[in-house]
Amino acid sequence: MTQRSNIFNNIDKPVLFLYLTMVAIGWLNIFAAEYAETQKHVFDFSTSYGKQLIWICTAFILAASVLMIDVRFFTNFSQIIYGVFILLLTGVLFFGVEVNSTRAWFQFGGLAFQPSEIAKYGTALALASLMGSARLRKPGHLMRLKAFLLVLVPAVLVLLQKDVGTTLVFASFILVFFREGWLSGLALFFAGLAVALFVLALVFNELIIIGILALIGITIAIIMRKKPKIFPQLIGLFLLVAIYVYSVDFVFENVLQPHHKARIEVLVHGGADLQGAGYNLHQSKIAIGSGGLWGKGFLQGTQTQFNFIPEQTTDFIFCTIGEEWGFVGSLLIIGLFLALLMRLITLAERQKSVFGRVVGYSAVSVIFFHFAINIGMTIGLAPVIGIPLPLISYGGSSLWGTTLLLFTFLKLDAKRLEML
Repeated sequence: MTQRSNIFNNIDKPVLFLYLTMVAIGWLNIFAAEYAETQKHVFDFSTSYGKQLIWICTAFILAASVLMIDVRFFTNFSQIIYGVFILLLTGVLFFGVEVNSTRAWFQFGGLAFQPSEIAKYGTALALASLMGSARLRKPGHLMRLKAFLLVLVPAVLVLLQKDVGTTLVFASFILVFFREGWLSGLALFFAGLAVALFVLALVFNELIIIGILALIGITIAIIMRKKPKIFPQLIGLFLLVAIYVYSVDFVFENVLQPHHKARIEVLVHGGADLQGAGYNLHQSKIAIGSGGLWGKGFLQGTQTQFNFIPEQTTDFIFCTIGEEWGFVGSLLIIGLFLALLMRLITLAERQKSVFGRVVGYSAVSVIFFHFAINIGMTIGLAPVIGIPLPLISYGGSSLWGTTLLLFTFLKLDAKRLEML
């Protein structure tokens, strides 16, 4: 009993407080988003807020269980845990239920389980194990390839489920690669450049972009005229970029699904198709804007109570916060997320082992991606790709995945001196 008490005493209290606060705020807003539609009592488990209470209770049990498990379990069985989730991701393709053209859930009675949400946890452990094993030597090309494949395999399986949003979340692990020195800053720059060029190619004519790039290339050539060896490299880079820019239109028209194209067009062209693909974003902006400074009050939001916004308990939960809690409440939520992320970075940097640090930065990367994209898509700064707001949105799989990541890291942090 004393050992278990010491485990809980060593757990980082700020992260625990932030976790409990955000889960409570999430449940209140799920209740508010569905209350007018049902007007049933709090413990009605046929409602989203009733089901979320079940998920919250099980998440607390899961968190306590993680804290009581011997820390060596995570290091010794990380690859097995990863393998189990790969099997689940494969199995859901054949035995899962299809919702909105996405086959990503196992159905158990009135509850659904989404393996892809927790597969990010398995990927984090597998990456931590691989990177930890290379801590005494510089990783070679084969080791880097193995690490990228650990992320790529689950991402491809999730893509086969037609869940593009969750697939993109796996790209957040690129920050872990960068922090551990497995990816150079130059590579990270080119990855960001590729994303920027993709967006620009959708907004502007390809010839305009190529012309601007040619001017930049000529300017660099003039500055570097005393180093003629760089000219062939500049020409090669320019040709690659030109091919990439011209390929964007082909990918957009022939690879993306119609609803993905519609959502990107809404983001790029603003108020396009307000009765179709742009409806959610339009209503979302109305709801958040109507909240004003202090909000309309709990259970008083008209957009929320009259169900104008689809998926309001999940992808668009931030609309309820914006309308009923206002600008101040929205800033509070953003502040809580930033506080959680900053605290996790602080804890990650004090780890004595690579394994612990990688798990910590994996939690930071995944939570940051969800937080930034989810809020961004509700206010029109990111495409609507259908990912939840961690700890706030309805969904047991998302809550379980985030809980596992956070409390495994807290366990590793509490035992960091034993992880040497």
